Amino acid sequence: MPTRTQPKRAVSSPAQSAVERHTKWFVVAALAIVLLLRSSVVQGQTVEAAPVGGYRFGGDLFEFVTNSSVDTDGAPVVGGALNVDLGDGLSFEALVTRQEAHVTIPGAAFSAPVRWRVVVDQWLAGGRQEFGVGRARPFLTGLLGLTRCGIEGDNEVRFTVAAGGGVKLPLQRRLGIRLDGRVFTTFVDADTRAVACVQGTCLFGLDVNVAWQAEFTAAMILVF
Repeated sequence: MPTRTQPKRAVSSPAQSAVERHTKWFVVAALAIVLLLRSSVVQGQTVEAAPVGGYRFGGDLFEFVTNSSVDTDGAPVVGGALNVDLGDGLSFEALVTRQEAHVTIPGAAFSAPVRWRVVVDQWLAGGRQEFGVGRARPFLTGLLGLTRCGIEGDNEVRFTVAAGGGVKLPLQRRLGIRLDGRVFTTFVDADTRAVACVQGTCLFGLDVNVAWQAEFTAAMILVF
């Protein structure tokens, strides 16, 4: 189980400040998407925007941010994907998602359990490669970016890589369905230490603690 120091409760930082920071992140992301859409349309590139919804399995990040064992192994996830065609079935892909869960933390001796709201936000970018020439188009994806885990005024940001695959099913010229499966690896902690030193030359060992998650999602594709 990933471990970290006990989260600190916010004292001087009000919840409103956290909401404002998160709102700024989403506004910046929305503006970037709008600019990318305008630029791509002007250049004649095909752009796909897709609202995403599904379920994500794996409770390692919940345990990491709460520093406690929890019995929640997954939660719904929502977000959006943006793809810009680069030719030959390859496209740039950006994915923004949010996962929320309410977890119960065992209380100390003679105290009642505590229920916390955990939020996991992800901002990822990478590529998607489609295969085949039929109406149903299978594809593979590779993404990397940042994951933010937050509870009660405490936030942690970590590096994440993701890989997955799925299929696109067109319904009309500018409308389709997308089904995805993805696996996420979030690097929670890393520790480097000297294993052995001989005559000024040292061998170092790297201990990496990761959190795994898997999700299945569906999306409605809008083509521009």
